[in-house]
Amino acid sequence: MPDTTTRNDITVVGAGPSGLACAIVLARAGRRVTVREWHSDVGHRFHDDFQGLENWTRAEDVLAEMRAVGIATDFEFHPFDSGTVFDPAGRRYPVRGQRPLFYLVRRGREAGTLDRALLDQARAAGAEVRFNDRVRSLDDAGVLATGPRKAGIIAVGHVFQTDMPNGAWLALGHRLAPGGYAYLLVQDGRGTVASCLFTGFRDQAKYLSATEEFFTSHAGLQMRNPRPFGGFGNMRLPATAMQGGHAVIGEHAGLQDALAGFGMRYAIRSGVLAAHAIINDSDYATAWQRELGPWLKAGIVNRFVFNLAGEMGMSLAVRRLAKRDAGQLLERAYRLSLPKRLLLPLARRWYRAPLADPSCNHVDCECVWCTHGDHESTVATAPRSIAEH
Repeated sequence: MPDTTTRNDITVVGAGPSGLACAIVLARAGRRVTVREWHSDVGHRFHDDFQGLENWTRAEDVLAEMRAVGIATDFEFHPFDSGTVFDPAGRRYPVRGQRPLFYLVRRGREAGTLDRALLDQARAAGAEVRFNDRVRSLDDAGVLATGPRKAGIIAVGHVFQTDMPNGAWLALGHRLAPGGYAYLLVQDGRGTVASCLFTGFRDQAKYLSATEEFFTSHAGLQMRNPRPFGGFGNMRLPATAMQGGHAVIGEHAGLQDALAGFGMRYAIRSGVLAAHAIINDSDYATAWQRELGPWLKAGIVNRFVFNLAGEMGMSLAVRRLAKRDAGQLLERAYRLSLPKRLLLPLARRWYRAPLADPSCNHVDCECVWCTHGDHESTVATAPRSIAEH
């Protein structure tokens, strides 16, 4: 088994946020780092669309968290401390927090995106980044960051130009996004509208159409030059997040919120933890389980309760969120309290069951995952082999 803790030459497989964050920390610590990415550029899964970098699961601000470990926040970001949430009946509720609930960032290969900024930082720190370089086995010390192995959630939507005012709108209800939510984000003349589906992938076009009709009538959606986009993510709670002696980080390990599908914060933090494990000759599995595990487990319980509550529960939750500081309520929801600990074994067993999607069997299906997922990938069993990315 390769010694991943003492060698100076480190390979990071995958140039997403987790892999690049890991490379930045390693390179700045004096390690010789090579990032190998089989696509031709960063951000290949994204199309200059807006995403939210969540800021509610912890008391510490996510941007301060990044700066504290040496990752500059030199990408475009816009703090949002308020927004509008619609319950399944279409009732409107304003929500607000005393601090930013999330930071709006752009994803993709363009200047100003999170992905491009992390790439530039990694190169400036001394890391070598190789594109069009598909890794099939890894004999050297390394970290695996190849992205989702399967799809537990897909997003389908449009990016567009608009004259709408800046804002964030969220809509709940199975008519728009079964098991998930629909969103509309606008900043400085740019917009992103999407339906995030946890099931019903084959009918993505129907749900996107319903989403855009809803936001047109309820939020004044106006689109110019719309361009389609889609994305997918994977959530699971791994046992160790180690494979063949290598740390597995980000969505490759399934480190993503099971309730809402937010994963950027987990991805970046897991990359930092893997780098520190190499630098300090410490155990990565222990580190991520301590620093990320409680929030991931709380997310699983939250998803289980969300599934059980149905649309009536969604409406009750939205009303409560609108009456108090939304950030404080959300932070509390991600604490692994005693009741959540007691419910966790049941939640881990059953939280996925209502989200099963038998219609998406990869046969004549045009959903985002079937169209864009890397279905050649398999998880190898040999100690020094890795899943292709």
